[in-house]
Amino acid sequence: MPFDYKKEYKEFYMPKNQPSIVKVPVMNYIAVRGQGDPNQEDGEYKQAIGLLYGIAFTIKMSKKGDHKISGYFDYVVPPLEGFWWQDGVKGIDYAHKESFQWISVIRLPDFVTKADFDWAVKEAAGKKKTDFSKVEFLTYDEGWCVQCMHIGSYDDEPATVEKMHAFMEQEGYTLDITDCRLHHEIYLSDARKVAPEKLKTVIRHPIRKI
Repeated sequence: MPFDYKKEYKEFYMPKNQPSIVKVPVMNYIAVRGQGDPNQEDGEYKQAIGLLYGIAFTIKMSKKGDHKISGYFDYVVPPLEGFWWQDGVKGIDYAHKESFQWISVIRLPDFVTKADFDWAVKEAAGKKKTDFSKVEFLTYDEGWCVQCMHIGSYDDEPATVEKMHAFMEQEGYTLDITDCRLHHEIYLSDARKVAPEKLKTVIRHPIRKI
């Protein structure tokens, strides 16, 4: 059975729909940065997702080619994630999605080195005849966070965020969103196939002890 990050690390990918505190370790990601409304048809965000999966599956399928990655084991490609912010806005203003800044990411297995990543970018560009120059190898140290499973439309996230913030304050923490520590979402549902009221999204916010 391929290693499934969602099942093996449930504390990071399958939290309950009640807020909890978690310490997230340093992780490496395939990343693409951009801005604008993620719902825009053929927009920058949807193009970014195509680039991410192009690299993710090039690495996963490397087992069938000549490039052998040291320590490789078969795995399920982890879910799509995103870090979000808006210039001059504390938190997220869902009414003005056109001003979103984002880093769209997919987690890399720990055995993937920067050299393996660079190989995958070159390999994917050659095979798919696509420009992958926007794709980067991102190391992110998230640290202590409050998180919660949000079930429902993305537009209804503020209610879950409010619940998370009330819980963190009760536990003696304060919000610590900065230029380096961002609003984080992990998408466990395919929005193209799942009704909005059934979407499952992990919402995670960085915190620090008061």
